[in-house]
Amino acid sequence: MTQPLPKILPVNELKNTANIMKTCKESPVPIVITKNGYGEAVMMSVKLYEEMFAKMQAAALLNAGLEDIEQGAVPMDGENFFGSMREKYAK
Repeated sequence: MTQPLPKILPVNELKNTANIMKTCKESPVPIVITKNGYGEAVMMSVKLYEEMFAKMQAAALLNAGLEDIEQGAVPMDGENFFGSMREKYAK
């Protein structure tokens, strides 16, 4: 699946804050703010930020699990995992 390219806006367009906030809220991709033709900053809606952050956290957890397996940890299926959690935390 291809992701759309970020929007690009020159820094002088930041003067119209109401329009920029509307653009951020409606944009499904980050907005790159440029100065003299070079990227300087990135703006995005809180919703988009939260979605991207959640994906990064999930990727970090998956990578940590793969590293554990490479170091000899034995994978466990979901049913056994949740059973062991119930035993450990049931009171």
